[in-house]
Amino acid sequence: MDPVDDAHIDAFFEKFTLRQMIIIPLVVFAVSLLILAGTTLSVGVPVKLGMEFLGGSAMTIDTGDSISSLQQVFSDYPLHSVREHGNRKLLQFEPMSQEEQMTLVNLAVERYGAENIEIRQVGEVFGKSQQIRALQALVIAFVLMAGVVFAIFRRIIPAITVIFAGFADIIFATAMMNVFGLRLTFGTLAALLMLIGYAVDTNLLLTNRVLKRRGDPMRQIKGAMKTGLMMTSTTLAALLVLFIISTLSYHLVSGFTRIDIVSEIALVLIFGLLADMMNTWMLNTGILRRYVIPTLSGRGGRRR
Repeated sequence: MDPVDDAHIDAFFEKFTLRQMIIIPLVVFAVSLLILAGTTLSVGVPVKLGMEFLGGSAMTIDTGDSISSLQQVFSDYPLHSVREHGNRKLLQFEPMSQEEQMTLVNLAVERYGAENIEIRQVGEVFGKSQQIRALQALVIAFVLMAGVVFAIFRRIIPAITVIFAGFADIIFATAMMNVFGLRLTFGTLAALLMLIGYAVDTNLLLTNRVLKRRGDPMRQIKGAMKTGLMMTSTTLAALLVLFIISTLSYHLVSGFTRIDIVSEIALVLIFGLLADMMNTWMLNTGILRRYVIPTLSGRGGRRR
């Protein structure tokens, strides 16, 4: 049985009015902004930063001590996180003074032995420069995407709607990062950049069919919806499997390692794609039906 058939799509359009289809995504967008604003007020940035952007130290220790035991040993230092790293433990510390850094290293060497310890440091200045580069990457990618959208449609309302939908997807995913305790790392930044592409593909599919294909606009919307939902569903299924394997597989197979960067990428993409389903098939569809399709019908419904 087709999970996205005409009956389900008709039921969807009967359940929501045009106003509801537009307002609900806007309310979710506003709540996401409030979450980011709250995080900004509490920590100074919209999303908490990982070691790559904040600076700090990462220490890998070959030890059988439990995570709680390690947290107690290093409780006097700005310990950010402790997690399994294969047969070893990975500890991440926030930036600290040179004196604190030296005492931390001496404590670790004295307790676990120099041969069992690996230390990696990211300077605070370097971390701040990475923040600037990350912001530049996001802005450039978004501007290029917006330019392509305007070049394709050359109509203000459809183009702005597609761009806003992509922006709303990223805002929602970032807000969910705060809710679920994810930090901005190279991995989550890559996921946000990927979302810029994922966020517009279904919107482009929908808007292109409505504006450039002949025939009943609602029939074009329903056809695009069937295709788009199947695309997104298969991607979500793959990301869910990826998240489960990277997060839980080491419990089942002792030789496997928990791969946090992969699980974080998968989770951010899942958040973004869930938002994309709402922003494409509610917000964009609602705006097209209310503000764009009537103008096409007024010109005789002619579309190339």
